[in-house]
Amino acid sequence: MGVFSAAGGAMLKSLLNIIFPDVCPFCEEHEQQGLLCKPCCAELDGLRITGPTCIVCGLPFASQAASDHTCGQCLKQDMPFIEARSAFEYSGNLREAIHRFKYGRRFILARPFGRMLSDFAASFSSKPDIAVPVPLHKKRLRTRGFNQSLLLARVISKRLSIGLDYLNLRRTRETAPQIELNTDERKKNVAGAFEVINPPAFKDRNVLLVDDVFTTGATVKECAKVLKKAGASVRVLTLARAIQK
Repeated sequence: MGVFSAAGGAMLKSLLNIIFPDVCPFCEEHEQQGLLCKPCCAELDGLRITGPTCIVCGLPFASQAASDHTCGQCLKQDMPFIEARSAFEYSGNLREAIHRFKYGRRFILARPFGRMLSDFAASFSSKPDIAVPVPLHKKRLRTRGFNQSLLLARVISKRLSIGLDYLNLRRTRETAPQIELNTDERKKNVAGAFEVINPPAFKDRNVLLVDDVFTTGATVKECAKVLKKAGASVRVLTLARAIQK
């Protein structure tokens, strides 16, 4: 009976896959093979940020002949984080998938995104102790219903076997969506918008600050400032990086 049930279950699964084939969560067109379909895997390989990059903020350099070094902006200012890294360039199907994840409530994307980020975390100089997502303001959270950075951080914390703290870093005021602003406006928009509720929780901790997209870095810099003030060593990990060409 048990053998028959197992065989019947396998047959049913095969039948369902024929009628309702697993579709790639990125393009939602091709059949899924593993996490993604073959075309999306190939596209992601092309978008992967491999270097050379800035050793501080992770900005990719245009010349492939250069080696990793500190970029001009990081030479001009002291960054509140030790290093920031992004796994992919913010472009193509990945960009569309992030939009569906963030604004279309495609929660299913949290798992492949989180797995990619946790694999990429090996590029940091030391393993973090705790993952901290960039927080949403409570009004934005009520409207959207979820924090995409928390969904990513939760997957990362499980795969890396590290802690997860999504309560001690708080956004103190509602800010305008960064997507609508230029670089200077983004800085002003988030200036002083974050606080640490319980500073001792981060003292002498290696914190992995998690977000979905690094554009100008204004948001993660403000978060890193208050985490650093609380005594943390901060590293920033984002899924994608917006790159001006």
